[in-house]
Formats: sequence, C-alpha cells, structure tokens
Amino acid sequence: MEYKVVPFTATLDQKKETTRVVAEQLEKLITQFTNQGWEYIRLESVSTYVQPDPGCFGLGAKPGYMASYQMVVFSKSV
Repeated sequence: MEYKVVPFTATLDQKKETTRVVAEQLEKLITQFTNQGWEYIRLESVSTYVQPDPGCFGLGAKPGYMASYQMVVFSKSV
C-alpha cells in the first residue's frame, strides 16, 4: 500500500461566500487525485509548534506559537 498526504488550505471570502465554497475546494482536490488513481482516506489535522524568532538584536522578535494544518490522506495499491 502506498500513501500520499497533501496539505489543504481552503480560502473563503466571508463577505461573499459560504462554507459551500470550502466544500467545493476539497471536492476538487479529492477528484484531482482520484483521477490519478488515488483513493481518498480522510482529512487529518496536524498540529506543530513554530519556533520563536529572536529577531536581530531582539528587534522584531516573534514568540513561538502552535499552528494547525489540514492534510488530505490518499492511498493506492501498489
């Protein structure tokens, strides 16, 4: 079994669009990889800690923070 994990970041203009646009973006991604022979498994959330940036001589320093990313998981029989 072979796996492929693809990042998914939806974009939405909250003033003009609904969550249906997000669903369509995900559907398009799934269809794209399904047409290449991949089978959709699930949407996974992955959290990571982004290290702080000390800046130059302390100027422009940024604290570390947690970030969450959505990953689409596909599989294919080899």
